[in-house]
Amino acid sequence: MPVDFGRTARDYARYRTAFPPELFARLAAAGIGRTGQRVVDLGTGTGVLARDLAAAGCVVTGVDLAPELLDEARRQDAAAGLEVAYRVAPAEDTGLPGGVWDVVCAGQSWHWFDRERVAAEARRLLVAGGAVTICTRDYLVVPGNVCAVSEELVLAHNPGWPLAGSSGTHPEWGAELAAAGFDDVGTVCFDVDVPFTHDAWRGRMRSSNGVGASLPDAGVAAFDADLSALLRERFPEEPLMVPHRIWALIARRRRRVATGA
Repeated sequence: MPVDFGRTARDYARYRTAFPPELFARLAAAGIGRTGQRVVDLGTGTGVLARDLAAAGCVVTGVDLAPELLDEARRQDAAAGLEVAYRVAPAEDTGLPGGVWDVVCAGQSWHWFDRERVAAEARRLLVAGGAVTICTRDYLVVPGNVCAVSEELVLAHNPGWPLAGSSGTHPEWGAELAAAGFDDVGTVCFDVDVPFTHDAWRGRMRSSNGVGASLPDAGVAAFDADLSALLRERFPEEPLMVPHRIWALIARRRRRVATGA
């Protein structure tokens, strides 16, 4: 499925929710997000993760393929009074100097990469003992809830959509990182309810890879009209309390082990 999030940059910037403070508290307990740390944020999008790390005092460079998303990131950075450097490049080949970064992170983007290549790039970028952290925030599909019926509607408009029904966890990524030269692999996982107005939920779903990033404009408009009617009929009360799973994988670049007699 061809996906271009640049086409939905405005909705993505406005309606994608931030990671909650609890995640950053847990990352800080693992030594990630400390003042002065040099951070590369892969697939930074509109800079959601990058901005929070910059606010914590990190020196952050965000990397993304979509200039439109980076334009939105810069607007939000300026509004927040924060500074993040941005670079248009693939996550698998950033062109950044190697062996000088304390943290490589990715927020809601790792599944889009060539994971073998991006793990190798993360290892190249990091100092020995540096951390890679992959963060996700996925709404949870429960039979009959607003997430489930919204995804059913996406599939009605885009039958080839392959990413419905995420569990919000990705344990296989830990094994992949271990094979790529990382150790001390651990995870963070907790659930939160996020309030959405009808308009905000429509925007969130328009920013989906199965809608705004892949359907033609007329298809997006038709989906949005159907979702608006569905919400009025089946979920009239606002705000909608939408369950989300916050999950993060943390691993360290393996230090060289001395060998010899």
